[in-house]
Formats: sequence, C-alpha cells, structure tokens
Amino acid sequence: MFFSPFGRLTSPREMSLAVVGLDHANRDRSNRRFEMALCTHGEPIRLVREPKNKADENAIAVVSARGIQLGYITSLRAALIARWLDAGEAYDAVFQDAGHSAAIIRARFGGGSLWLPPERDDVIWDRSEEGGDSFDWGC
Repeated sequence: MFFSPFGRLTSPREMSLAVVGLDHANRDRSNRRFEMALCTHGEPIRLVREPKNKADENAIAVVSARGIQLGYITSLRAALIARWLDAGEAYDAVFQDAGHSAAIIRARFGGGSLWLPPERDDVIWDRSEEGGDSFDWGC
C-alpha cells in the first residue's frame, strides 16, 4: 500500500495514467481533442487491448463513454497493464483531467473501490499574451 499526495492509503494497482496521441485522427474521423473536451471528471472510460497493433503489441486504447477513442496509454505503462488485462483482471477507469498534451485517466486494477482525486480548480490557461484567446484549445 502507498499513501497518495492527499494522505490517503491507496493500492499500487491504482494509478493516474497519461493518455497520449491526442493529435492523431481516429479511423472514423472523430477528433480526439474534441472528445477529450467533452469528457467530465469521473466519467467512465474503457480500456481496449490491441495486441495486433503494428506499433506496439501491448497497445491499450482509451475509449470514452461515447465510444470515441481518446488515444493510448503510454507504452511504458501499457507493458505492465496489458498483462493484467490479458489475464482478465477486473478494472475500473474514469476520466480524471484534460491536459495540454495528454488526457489523464484514473484506473484501479484487481478489484476494490477506485478513488478519484478531487477535480483541480487551480489550473488557469491564459494564452492571451501569446496572441491567442484565453481558452486552452489544446493546440
């Protein structure tokens, strides 16, 4: 067991994970960044193994509650998590946060209750001084 930054006891199989590949197009032409913008804190997501993926045999796609792919778990984490998923371990996963270069999800493997850190309200994206508007469009 580990203590989270919030002083809460947590499992080594419970973690926040970066979802990368937001700028790549989905096969159905849906936009991953737009889908990330629609996701809400705590919304369920699915992890989908892609063992025949040419780039990485451990690839794990992250799919929103609306069935739109957001991207992939990073390859370093996917190498471990793919074994758990292939072994049929239960998991619970939710959307945690939208970042500039990656989405963040929270997942727990092997059963038990998933703990989701509180939504962050301290991040302010002000790009107005860079010649853009004050909204983080993720570009």
